[in-house]
Amino acid sequence: MVFAQLRRMLLTGGFFFLLACSAWAQTTTLEGQVKGPDGQPYKGAVIDLTRTDIKGHYSVKSDKKGHWLYTGLPYGKYDITCSINGQVVDKINGVQSKYGESTEVNFDGAKAAQEKAAAQAANESGQLTQDQARGMSKEQKDQYEQQLKKNSEAIKKNKALNDTYNLAQTSLKAAPAETDPAKKAADYNAAIENLNKASQMDANQVAIWDSLGEAYTGLAGTQTGDEKNKSYDQAIDAYKKSLAIKPDDAAVYNQIGNLYGAEKKMPEATEALNKAAQLDPSLAAKAYFNMGANMVNGGHPAEAADFFKKAADADPHYAEAWYQYGSLLMMKGSVDPKTGQQTYPPDTVTALKKYLELEPSGKHAQEATAMLQAMGEKVQTNVTVPGAGKKK
Repeated sequence: MVFAQLRRMLLTGGFFFLLACSAWAQTTTLEGQVKGPDGQPYKGAVIDLTRTDIKGHYSVKSDKKGHWLYTGLPYGKYDITCSINGQVVDKINGVQSKYGESTEVNFDGAKAAQEKAAAQAANESGQLTQDQARGMSKEQKDQYEQQLKKNSEAIKKNKALNDTYNLAQTSLKAAPAETDPAKKAADYNAAIENLNKASQMDANQVAIWDSLGEAYTGLAGTQTGDEKNKSYDQAIDAYKKSLAIKPDDAAVYNQIGNLYGAEKKMPEATEALNKAAQLDPSLAAKAYFNMGANMVNGGHPAEAADFFKKAADADPHYAEAWYQYGSLLMMKGSVDPKTGQQTYPPDTVTALKKYLELEPSGKHAQEATAMLQAMGEKVQTNVTVPGAGKKK
């Protein structure tokens, strides 16, 4: 009886042992050496192993001898990258792990840098190096050289585009600081010329059209009359081409609205600025304020007050919006013919006090204080008002 029980225990123990061996056999090992850019063993390189057949990611660092090891990995295919100081220096894809033996994957930073430089040179020249061509069939070589030729042409095109765009940016940045109107206009015209060249090289770059809109707007600032309006129209056209590529750009709609406002095209300005506010609520206050400014410039103070109120509602800390709203309401004051008493819209005092609360020493503090005092309001301020002395 005891013997039979012992036998069962041995058999059961053996069974578990076999299970353990079977489970152990399902894991694999990947390891290798890492050499740095100087060709010496590199400590602390980060090895990332990404399993591609089934999702999985593992990471390990190389030791002081440049050796890295990851054991207990599931059997599968891995893409492996080696990073030094946060930069990927080499990558090997499709490494298949094996049962029963480790798979060695080595990284050589110096060799990888040489290969990268050779590949870049080949892309720029359109021709294979001898080392790259070694071992290729004629068909492979022809296909690769065709691709290199395309890459080389693309690189040359991109370089020409970048050079032209950067020249334009140099002029565009210099123009605002120029005090001589003629030189300022020349800078903007130089920017426009190069940006138009850039647009012919690649018409699908938002940055080109946005910069062209900025350049034409700047040029308009140096002009008068029909020339000024023509530049505004060209700026609007450039911004519209930007929107054709990126139709949800609220900032561009805001710019277009401002330009239409400068031309006193109020329906177009209002439509564009409303669109900016809809697309980006964080721009709503500025967009509504700009609408108000456009209405003032267009001789529509009543509509302007409504927009300044919208701006203040969108951003209660927008001091300038409160002041403009209050000052326009002040203009709506009327005199009772029977009593001779001056009355003002209900929000007038609230708006002006809100401005002073936000900017007690702001650029409009003196005017806001004077208006409030004219309405019989007591105001505590440090702003000096003519004839009123200095109040604390």
